[in-house]
This record gives sequence, C-alpha cells and structure tokens, in this order.
Amino acid sequence: MVHQTMATSSTSASSASSKISPMTLNPLRLVVTALIVGTLAACSTPPAPSPSRPGAIPPPPPASTVVLPGDTGPLPPPLAQPKSRWVPVRWAELPGFGDDALHEAWNAWIKSCERPVPPFTALCSDVRQLSIATADEQRAWLIARLQPYRVEATDGNAEGLLTAYYEPMMDAARQPGNGFTVPVYRLPAGFGTRKPWYTRQQIETLPEAQAALAGRAIAWLRDPVESMVLHIQGSGRLRITEADGSTTTVRVAYAGTNDQPYQSIGRWLLDQGYTRDATWPGIRAWLAANPQRTNELMWTNPRYVFFKEEPLVGMDASFGPKGAQGVPLTPGRSIAVDRQSIPYGTPVWLASSGPQVQLSRMVLAQDTGSAILGAVRADYFTGWGPEAGDIAGRLKQNLRLWALWPK
Repeated sequence: MVHQTMATSSTSASSASSKISPMTLNPLRLVVTALIVGTLAACSTPPAPSPSRPGAIPPPPPASTVVLPGDTGPLPPPLAQPKSRWVPVRWAELPGFGDDALHEAWNAWIKSCERPVPPFTALCSDVRQLSIATADEQRAWLIARLQPYRVEATDGNAEGLLTAYYEPMMDAARQPGNGFTVPVYRLPAGFGTRKPWYTRQQIETLPEAQAALAGRAIAWLRDPVESMVLHIQGSGRLRITEADGSTTTVRVAYAGTNDQPYQSIGRWLLDQGYTRDATWPGIRAWLAANPQRTNELMWTNPRYVFFKEEPLVGMDASFGPKGAQGVPLTPGRSIAVDRQSIPYGTPVWLASSGPQVQLSRMVLAQDTGSAILGAVRADYFTGWGPEAGDIAGRLKQNLRLWALWPK
C-alpha cells in the first residue's frame, strides 16, 4: 500500500500459532518466567513528572536510576542507518513499556512473520509461540532477546512527526449511472510501455488515454472528492451495488500509478488564497461554493492511482490492505516509515502525545509512503471507516521512536 500522507481488541493469532499447545510453549515459559517478577516490580515505578510544555512526551527516567531485570548488561555501540542513527538505551526509557497491551502488537508481528526479514527470521518461531503467552511473558522475552535503540536524525535530533492514514469505506456501483460517474480503474491496457503515463487531466480528456482504459473500470463512485481520497490513501473498501441489485463489499488495493508527481489539492487552495482550511471538510466546502471549478482543482494533482479488486471475506476483513512489506496492516499497530531509517519488519516503540491521541506502544514497520521521509517519521494506520478517517485526517503531532533490534 503506497499512500501520500485504532487499536483493536482482537487476540486472534494466525492459524499456525493457534495450533500450538501449552506444552509446546513450556520451554519459552522457563526462559522468561525468571524475569517476570522483577519486571513487574520495576514497571510499577512512579510515573515521570508532567512534561514542561503542552503535548510534550514525558521525559524518560534517568538511565542510572531505573533498570529493568534482565537489562543490566553493557549497552552495545550505536548503529548507523542510511538516514538515521540508532542510540542504544535501557528498556526503562521507553514510555509506557509496562502498560502496553502487547497481544495487539503480537498480531501485527505474526503478520510480519509471513514475510520475515533478516535478522528477525530467527525470532519468528518464538513470536508465534508467544502469541498465547501473557503480556508479562511477552515483555520479559522482549527484554531478553531485543535491544531498544533511540532513533535519531544524523544531527542527533530525536523529535519527529506522526501523521496517520486509513482505509476509506465508500458506496459504489458496478455500472455507471444514477449519480455514479467517477471510475475506479484497473491498470490500463499496455501499461508500462509509456512512462510517465498520462496526467490526471489527460486521463480524463484525451481519447487515446480513454481508449486504453476502456472496460477497465472496477466500479464507479459518486463523488470526485471521494475518488481523490481513495487515490491519496492508496486503498479502500467499496460497498458495490451489482447489476442485479445485490451488494458486495470488496477491497480495492493499490496496483500502480501513472508515475506523475503528487501535488496536494489542499496546498493548492492555500497557495491560491482560496481557503484557510485545507482539511477534507474545508475542501468540500470550497467545492460546494465553486462546483464549476471541480476539474480545475482535481487536475492540479497530476498523479493518478490504479487499483486491483480483492475479496474481503473471513480474516481478511479484520486486517487492512497489504503494506509495502507485503503483509496485511493491523489497525493501531502498523506504521509506515522511511525504510532508509527503519527497515521493514522492525518492531518499533512509538511515543506521541497531542490533542488527537496519546500513544505509547509497540508497533511494526510494515509500510511506506511517498511523503513519509526522514529519520523520526511515521504514518500510523488507524483502520477503516469514518472514525478511523476522522483521526487520520487530523493527526499531526510530535513523535519519538525506538527500534527494537535483535541482540
């Protein structure tokens, strides 16, 4: 899933992990149980003082005063990534480490193990077995097997930006008509022979572009703004009215683009002085007042996204679309990152505090996005539907990240 810009209560595991018996888990329990009692005691230390500025993430406790059991050895040297520097820290530095509902993150980690990336491949057997362990056993295993590293820019700046994305849900029709006039296209015929392909304006106006797309519409939407939302998010769920009147819910997933540059329609409105509100409600309000300028606005973004239809049944409906790692995204536990700062498949501790959400939790780096660039930068997958979209549309706040890397 390639895009431009809520925690679940499910405890379900993959089919492989759900078949593991308690007896199979016993060796792991023996390894981690010795750490649990001490970990519980250490995690109950008083909270850090309130941050000095509104929305700031509470500072970590001094490393010299709080050390969790099992985390007493010497720290390794820093690690260098192409766009970031990783500085080793104690587990006690991670905000909220003793409070996270780790089973939710484990669901996402099991998904990453469907496409394991070195050096995490060797850990996947333990990860699957620990899907039925307690949070305390999972925490103790993390301390025993992984080393947290504070992610910093190459200049030492550990503060960054958190935004969010989601999977929109939209009504659609299999055939045009009755107000459904905006197509959702598959890849055009002969795609790849011309790069970059036609711009958005050319796709909607040139006969040769229309000819290449003839018969390629998956479904039709009512609203060009909905279409733009779908293109920006890179995936969506469609409730499609079929020709016989029945309704089918499907996913349309990212298949490719016309290789044209992305331009924000909200930024264009701001730059022209047409609005001071570039949110989706603000964009809709401007279009309601200027309906004759809809094409002009949409054509300011030359990038066009093509999709593929996927069934949405069974467990597929409980997860999001596949991210760039190639595994389904987990609401509230998957993030998009700059892969030159954090490799795909890396478990990451995320801390962000602001007016929209308060987050201190483990997530998995499973996706990327064209605007997700920089060392301390993440896009948080909120799920699907109106509530997820509301959070995703407003979330823009401070961020700190810790990469959890095998020892």
